Amino acid sequence: MNIQLSDFGVMPDGRSVSKFIIKTRSGASICLTNYGATLLGIKMPDTEGIMADITLGFDTLDGYLKDSNPYFGATVGRFANRINGGHFSLEGVDYNLAVNNAPNHLHGGMQGFDKVLWDFDLPNGKSGNSVRFRYVSIDGEENYPGTLNVSVMFELTDNNELIISYEAETDKTTIINLTNHTYFNLSGGESETILDHEIELRSDSYTPVNEDLIPTGEIKSVSDTVFDFREAKLIGRDIARAGGYDHNYILAHDLDYDVRVSDSLSGRVMEMRTTEPAVQFYTGNFLDGLNGRNGVIYNQRAGFCLEAQHYPDSPNQPQFPLVVLNPGETYKQNTVYRFSIISPE
Repeated sequence: MNIQLSDFGVMPDGRSVSKFIIKTRSGASICLTNYGATLLGIKMPDTEGIMADITLGFDTLDGYLKDSNPYFGATVGRFANRINGGHFSLEGVDYNLAVNNAPNHLHGGMQGFDKVLWDFDLPNGKSGNSVRFRYVSIDGEENYPGTLNVSVMFELTDNNELIISYEAETDKTTIINLTNHTYFNLSGGESETILDHEIELRSDSYTPVNEDLIPTGEIKSVSDTVFDFREAKLIGRDIARAGGYDHNYILAHDLDYDVRVSDSLSGRVMEMRTTEPAVQFYTGNFLDGLNGRNGVIYNQRAGFCLEAQHYPDSPNQPQFPLVVLNPGETYKQNTVYRFSIISPE
């Protein structure tokens, strides 16, 4: 195992941005940058042992700096997903956040965690298998209360497991909901869409949304709906009737994985498990011809996201799990993506 450190470009204000590649003995690797604590790429073997990048992204830093970047691989916060109207109340105080996804606040606002330069360290040196990013979000940043000290560590094991571990502490009561926003396409570029990927999502219920993608407050069973993935099925089978997937699934945590996705073309398999209560399953509904890595055009359904999270709009929905972090407490989250190939019959 080794970590390669190199330059990835320069911020508009002149600060240097770094890139890290963690490579296993078998040749699998992940690529990271401290801009947005972003996962730039994941290379995993197919059934023939051929390595390919199974994520969507850009070739250079410039792509990630543009407003058109749809959060490729980024760490998002202080609050991932949507907050209705950009408004919430906490301890009797009203807070108004940026409405950057009208009419809602999305993924931390105009200058969320995905758009800042994080500090970094290598916990086990360059011969290790992890990179840790740190960021201090000051009191009032994006109008969130409290100074928040955040860390996120990416670790790649020789068993082809990507482990993402988050921690955060605050000096004032605040809200928090962190996630990673990687777009996956397990075909490694062999297929332009993820419609033929098969997904098993261990969830009995989800949170229906209104036309602005804000939860209605209802917890609804997936039974007899197009949102039922408890038995593995092709992503594309019911996607037209669903109008695309961009929904919060409440996880059952009943197996050693919460989600399993496979691609028959390459034979690659990805299993996700998380300590979070839910996952946002998103099928690239808003991708619209973006010019991505190696000149590839990313059209609608080019990738899917599995964003481990608390429920959207939780600060305004008291029946949802709490997202409040108090002084003296530590926010912790652990999410694992495990990669393998389809077992021979």
